[in-house]
Amino acid sequence: MKNKEKTFQLVLTALFLSVLILLTSVPFLGFIPLGPINATTLHIPVIIASIVLGPKIGGFLGGCFGLISMIRSTIIITPMSFVFSPFIAPLGTTDSGSWKALLVAFIPRILIGVVPYFVYLWSKKIFKNKGKAFGLFLAGLAGGLTNTILVMNFIYFLFKPEYSEVLGKAGDAVYAAIISVIFVQGIPEAIVAGLATAAVASVLLKFMARRDFSE
Repeated sequence: MKNKEKTFQLVLTALFLSVLILLTSVPFLGFIPLGPINATTLHIPVIIASIVLGPKIGGFLGGCFGLISMIRSTIIITPMSFVFSPFIAPLGTTDSGSWKALLVAFIPRILIGVVPYFVYLWSKKIFKNKGKAFGLFLAGLAGGLTNTILVMNFIYFLFKPEYSEVLGKAGDAVYAAIISVIFVQGIPEAIVAGLATAAVASVLLKFMARRDFSE
């Protein structure tokens, strides 16, 4: 890779990271309280970066998203902080935090930066250039669903007893609550991510295609 292209990618990476920090800093913009689990918009810049800059940088920014989520859950304590921060115990208990929170905070978020890239590559092969906008929408949709589906299922399989205490439910009702969050919160998040990705990534891809990185 030529020096100009490396520099340009570093600048874009810093820009995406700045957007993540900005979204986190503005109340009700990056994290939106909706029931036990906050809705989020932080996955959107990670998805776009995945498509524009590739899965390595996308995965790195996804990891940054996970780190931000962990730090925020450690500082701003909510009934669900224990699933994202290993330093926070479930409310009302004398237990210590669990390392399993790192899996919830990081693995789904890293994959947000990887999955959309490959979904977009697949869509280009299937739809060719005629379906570019639709391919970007699908990639954004896949990234959004990756976040919600993995986070909620990690919570269920790693923290089922603690999560059931927060909900005040037991048995099959706990996973029913998981499914409810995926459909009620996750699908709208994913659709918004798909639309934003189609709008922003298409512009950035055209811009990068026109740039001259020759020495």
